[in-house]
Amino acid sequence: MHETIQEAKKSKRNLLEPEALKLFSDYGLPVPPYEVARTATDAVRASEKFGYPVVLKVVSPQVVHKSEVGGVKIGLQTETEVKKAYDEIMDSVQKKVKDASVEGIIVRSHLPQGLECIVGMTKDPQFGPAIMFGLGGVFVELLKDVVFRVLPLTRTDAEYMIRETKGYELLRGIRGQKPKDIPAVVDCLLKTTTMIEENPEILEIDINPLTVFEKGAVILDAIVML
Repeated sequence: MHETIQEAKKSKRNLLEPEALKLFSDYGLPVPPYEVARTATDAVRASEKFGYPVVLKVVSPQVVHKSEVGGVKIGLQTETEVKKAYDEIMDSVQKKVKDASVEGIIVRSHLPQGLECIVGMTKDPQFGPAIMFGLGGVFVELLKDVVFRVLPLTRTDAEYMIRETKGYELLRGIRGQKPKDIPAVVDCLLKTTTMIEENPEILEIDINPLTVFEKGAVILDAIVML
C-alpha cells in the first residue's frame, strides 16, 4: 500500500489532491510541478519560481469539486493578482463550505491548451475494477464519450479503448490540427492500471482533465477515493 494511502486511511478520508499527485508521480504518471502555499506570500514566492501565469486551487478534504465553491483561480499574471486570488479563494471556500478545513493552496503554472481527456476507475460489484477513458473537461457531461474496460489491461486493450471513442478523431488531428500524443495516453492508461492493481484500497479515480499535447500529456486535476 502506498504511503499516501496509508496516511489517508489512518485519518479515514480520501486523498487530498497533493497526495493524489504524489501517488501518480511515484507511478510515473505525468503531473505538473506544483507547491502547496499556506500564505499569500508563499503563493507569490511559488508563482515567481514557476513563472507567470499561474493557477491556484484550494486543498481541503471537505472540498471535492473546487470550482463550484470558488476554489480555483486561473491565468494569474502578477503578484497582486495572486495575493487577491489567494484571499478570494480562502474567503469563498469558508463561506460556502462552513466546515471546510483548508490545508493550503496548490500553485502551479498555467499550461498551454491541449485536448482534455478523462481517465477514471470505478469498481463493479461483480467484475471488479474497470478503467475508463474518453473526452474530458466539459465534454464528459455533454457528450458522455467514454469507454470502460475491466482490468487487467494490456497495451492492445488501451489502444482499442482510445480508438472506440469519438475523441479519437480529435487525437489523430482533424481539419488541419496536428495529431496529439496518443502513445502518451496509452502509457497513462497502463500506469494507472498498475497503480490500481497494486493499491486495491482505491475505490474510485477521476483524472479530469488529462490534457494531451502534440508531445506528452499532463494531469491537471484528480480525485482519488478510498
